[in-house]
Amino acid sequence: MDFATLLQVLDSTVRLATPLLLACLAGLFSERAGIFDIGLEGKMLAAAFFSAAIASITGDVWMGLGAGILASLALSVLHGLASITFRGNQLISGVAINFLAAGLTVLIAQDWFSQGGRTPSLIGAGRFEGITLPGVDAVSGIPIIGPIYQELISGHSILVYIAFAMVPLTWWLLYRTRFGLRLRAVGEAPEAVDTAGVSVIGLRYVAVGICGVLCGIAGAYLATALQAGFVKDMTAGRGFIALAALIFAKWRPWHALYACLLFGLLQAVALRYQNIDLGAFVVPVQFMDALPYILTVVILAGFVGKAIPPRAGGEPYVKER
Repeated sequence: MDFATLLQVLDSTVRLATPLLLACLAGLFSERAGIFDIGLEGKMLAAAFFSAAIASITGDVWMGLGAGILASLALSVLHGLASITFRGNQLISGVAINFLAAGLTVLIAQDWFSQGGRTPSLIGAGRFEGITLPGVDAVSGIPIIGPIYQELISGHSILVYIAFAMVPLTWWLLYRTRFGLRLRAVGEAPEAVDTAGVSVIGLRYVAVGICGVLCGIAGAYLATALQAGFVKDMTAGRGFIALAALIFAKWRPWHALYACLLFGLLQAVALRYQNIDLGAFVVPVQFMDALPYILTVVILAGFVGKAIPPRAGGEPYVKER
């Protein structure tokens, strides 16, 4: 593999890791507060559809982004009502959200656009375009550094930079602010937070709301930046891969970044290298496509070490009287 090819693979890695990273951080906020959310897939899917649909109708990608975030937030509120207010089973609520989003997006897409569950292709102001960072021309002639800055760092959409900026911001919020301390405490010992006079229900709703915003950005990125429109089931299991990355990262922001980059690299390699000839045998394209999901199963099976979730995760909090 030459240097140019390596840069192309790494560039694809960054692009493919972005929705995983946003969804992984979304799940991190929710699960750190004690609310397990396997509905990340459904929220991303709903956000992808509504962002593409509104961007197509209005011709404004920022309107589409707002619509995607609102759609994801609506499902987050639904999950919050089911699991926090009514103390329902959080896993069942997440599964229901996934099925609801998978059905409604195709149904509404067919009703609005009559294109077999798709939205029209997005062009011009209906898509997020790549941003050329300052100094690209100045460093383009420098060996190694120039191509890395020009091809790998510059040229991404604004949502990519937002996703990567969310990693240090999430770390700072969780570990350097009073809000983060309380949020983590809610996921570990909610009764102690309640005793201190802080609303457990309020904090959990805030965490679920942040989760909805991040999933909304992830879904919008899929439909308006990574691709140019919505197609049926376009999330393709990314929400579940994000959950696997979250477990792999053991609910820590920086480790989540590394885990998502690993998954993104596997997807980039699978897309670039098809039917690899090793001499004695040929690695089929189906195996390469399955690599990210194989790693997901390996991680969830516990082969990367024991990952201990927040102690109060998955348990509804009942206030003592």
